[in-house]
Parts: sequence; structure tokens; C-alpha cells
Amino acid sequence: MSSWLNGHYRKKLQKPPVTLIISHSNAGFFSCCSMQLHKIIEYYNKYRKLPESINTDMQFDWYRPGTTQTYFTYQDLEIKFRARINYEHFHQYTDYMKLDYTGLAPFIQKYFSPSEEIQGLIKGLETKYMLDYKNICVLFYRGNDKATETQVPQYGDYVKRGKSLLDAEPGLRFLVQSDETEFIDAIETAFPGKCVVFRDEIRHIPRSMTTVDKVFHTDNFQFSKFYLAITYIMSKCNHVIFGSGNCSLWIALFRGNSRNIQQFLHNWILPANN
Repeated sequence: MSSWLNGHYRKKLQKPPVTLIISHSNAGFFSCCSMQLHKIIEYYNKYRKLPESINTDMQFDWYRPGTTQTYFTYQDLEIKFRARINYEHFHQYTDYMKLDYTGLAPFIQKYFSPSEEIQGLIKGLETKYMLDYKNICVLFYRGNDKATETQVPQYGDYVKRGKSLLDAEPGLRFLVQSDETEFIDAIETAFPGKCVVFRDEIRHIPRSMTTVDKVFHTDNFQFSKFYLAITYIMSKCNHVIFGSGNCSLWIALFRGNSRNIQQFLHNWILPANN
């Protein structure tokens, strides 16, 4: 048998690794999530099956003692190979209207369903802030050092778009979420009495080229759990206005569709009607 055929059959018969090891630790929370999903999809596309187990010990270093099991519970959901799934880590900076929501949904459900603790935080926030999802518009601004990675929208863009929605839906409230103090102040000034801000559960700093995770690193563990709960909450709201990046991407992934979202990616992308 020729050397080419030997190599061909060895490659064809090569067994996939039983355990998928994911190493992506020196990064923000949702960057770790994006890489985990990327590696799972990559394995699925390559071997046409799911790994028997996943080792994420080398993730979430900034959030110790947090682990994947702290944040998520794996669902006993069988996913059979039907077609390749289009997803990679860089999709944080793509048009979310074009994400493969149908193909990705089973993976989000299986690997990224909220743990019991996170579910408890979600319910607690829903009660504390009297959240009525059908009458809430999220204004999410990931500021500070995000400007070193991509172009970020102007505060005034959020005000303009929020006012347009408010004219059509006078009962609307705005869930204001940001790591940048000035953004929260600007939105509360623009919409007095109409804003929901998670005062006790978020961290924010004056505009700076750093992150809250680095400034307040000693309490990353506790606030990472709140932030994940808040991200699930944002995904449930009727309207979402946000920039681009891993945090925004996961609002869209948890949402499972692009309905009523407005995304800034160099310019504003209008809501989809799907």
C-alpha cells in the first residue's frame, strides 16, 4: 500500500479525543464562554459528534473560585450531527442578525443553561426590580477599554433610539446596563423616572482604558454571578440596543433570535423581523 494511502487510512481511522480540553483563561467572562462554545462547535463539526466530557479547568481564572459548574448546568440533551454549524469566537464582531440561531440553540441549551444558583439570582432580581419583560428596552453599553478593540457607539445614539421607541410605546422602561459611570448618568438624565439600574449588583467606573474586572478584581467571583444573571435577564427583554462584543453576543445567543435588537457594528444595524 502506498504511503499516501497509509496516511489517508490512518487519518480516517483516527479516534477523536474522549475529553475536550479548553484552555482560555486570561480573559473576560464571556470571552471564556465564547471560546468554550467555539471549541465545542469545532469538535462537533470535525468529528460529527459531541465529546464525552469537557475539561474547562483552565477557564475563568479571573473569577476563582468560580468554575463552569458554578455558572451553568449541563442538560441531558442529545445532539445528533445534521450539518456543520457556523460559529467561531470572532463572531462577537459580526452582524448578529446573521447568526445561526437555529443551529446554535441546542448547544446553548445543553451547555449554557443557568445553574440553580444563577436561576435564584435571576428570580431575585426580577422580584426586587419588578421586571416586566414585555415593557423593557435594554440600553447596554460596554465602554472603557472596549474602545481599544472596536468602535463604540455614542451615548446620544442610545438616547435617540430610546426616545423613538418610547414615542411608540409610552409605557416602556429602560434597563440601563454599563461598566461606564458616565453612560448610566447620561441615560438617567435623558429618561428621568423611566430607568432600571441594578444599583447593588453591578460595578462601574468613570471612563478609563481598563475594566471593572481588573479594578475590582477581589470581588470578581460574586459579581460575575450577578452579571451572568443580568445577561440572561437582558436577553428576555422586549427590545435590546447594544454595541458589539462578547457581552452583547451572549445577550443575543441567550435570546435565541435577533428580534427587536439594534446593534452597533461600525454603523447601526436595524432590527430583524424574524
